[in-house]
Amino acid sequence: MQSERLRLPDPNDLSLNDFAQQLRAGGLVERLLQLARDEDMGVPPRDWTGELMFRADETRAVQLRAREAGIVSGLVFLPDLIAVFSPDAQIEYECLIQDGEPIEPGSTIATLRGNAREIVALERTMLNLISRMSGIATRTKQFVDLVSGTDAKVCDTRKTTPGLRVFEKYAVRCGGGTSHRIGLYDAVLIKDNHIEGLTPEQVATSLQSAAYTLVERGARLQFMQIEVDNLDQLECVLEVCSGIVEIILLDNMDPEQLARAVQMRGQKGVRVLLEASGGVSEQTIRSIALSGVDRISVGGLTHQARSLDFGLDS
Repeated sequence: MQSERLRLPDPNDLSLNDFAQQLRAGGLVERLLQLARDEDMGVPPRDWTGELMFRADETRAVQLRAREAGIVSGLVFLPDLIAVFSPDAQIEYECLIQDGEPIEPGSTIATLRGNAREIVALERTMLNLISRMSGIATRTKQFVDLVSGTDAKVCDTRKTTPGLRVFEKYAVRCGGGTSHRIGLYDAVLIKDNHIEGLTPEQVATSLQSAAYTLVERGARLQFMQIEVDNLDQLECVLEVCSGIVEIILLDNMDPEQLARAVQMRGQKGVRVLLEASGGVSEQTIRSIALSGVDRISVGGLTHQARSLDFGLDS
């Protein structure tokens, strides 16, 4: 069954630049930046302050500087941002470092030169976006460092800011994390609310039926995954999952239970990844990783991240 199902390429095999290009291809990057422009400048776009303070042909040169340490993210989308705010290409830019690199307070990470009105119009959106993305990248790097020396990968989730998912998923990659499914369209994750009330035997039947349905419909997916809440459910899934699911999500299990789950998989000889989820924090992730699981999904990479401080200086 596994060889028959159509597969989407794993975006984690892509470089950061190629991942950004894949996200652009869906059209969301341009649409989200247009929305950001419209919410700030209105429709049609207008910046009265900029028009009052600068001549139409006035130019200026500015530096984008970090005001605290962290990991930078979002520079790859500067050309997209400029294309939206400066459709006549009156702004030139140069990135002095690359996304994913560390920054220190006072570091100049990019320079912009061009029409003064257009630069001040895009300033706040640019700072908001890079600050948010760099905060996520920085927090992700902290979690990645905490599992260093283990085989566990740190994964993001769909707990992202509505409308900003493609940017936040990219930021996780900049911090060394792993992008989980982008949305509901590129992977199957059968959770407790999908199988509530079913017996283990019924769950097994449902898995097999779902797998055949995916093949019949020609679905192209990254993976098929199922969530289990206890070791009894895990044992049942391990009996039938070979060639059907690629990942089993172990929900809210403590490190002892996770270690037992890893042992059970070994005893069954099943080739399936085990992913821990729930209750993951800076204090718990190391012990979770030491249990031997392959992946640890952390919603807090995105929804608990604090934006880094950046400024635009002349």
